[in-house]
Amino acid sequence: MAAVANQAAKSGASEATILAVERTRLAHERTLMAWVRTATSLITFGFTLYKFAQYLLEKREEPRQHLFDTRHFAGLMIVIGLVALVLATIKHIRDIEDLRRLHPEVPYSLAAVLGALIAILGIGALIAVIFRL
Repeated sequence: MAAVANQAAKSGASEATILAVERTRLAHERTLMAWVRTATSLITFGFTLYKFAQYLLEKREEPRQHLFDTRHFAGLMIVIGLVALVLATIKHIRDIEDLRRLHPEVPYSLAAVLGALIAILGIGALIAVIFRL
């Protein structure tokens, strides 16, 4: 509580305002982390499904040809996970920037960094699926 009082004294805002800003920032962080969990689940399940379908295809002597098979569905799951993650991260960054315009003391977001790192891993999984690695 002493840290909040010190911050209130420095910025001129009341303790209630500083705590409200902190709650808002943490709500944005929790929302992005929920999106990260959802997108990670989509990406990993899509990649696992692709590898399982690839394994089954290698066991079969005569491969079936479908317009939209399990491997395409798995790739689509990875793409949906990536798009959701990128959009959620962009939205989070904009929300934090809006909050920072009103209250410059708002710290940078580690959740946005995590979202970007998971997106890079998802792109790696998509490349592996596209090039059938």
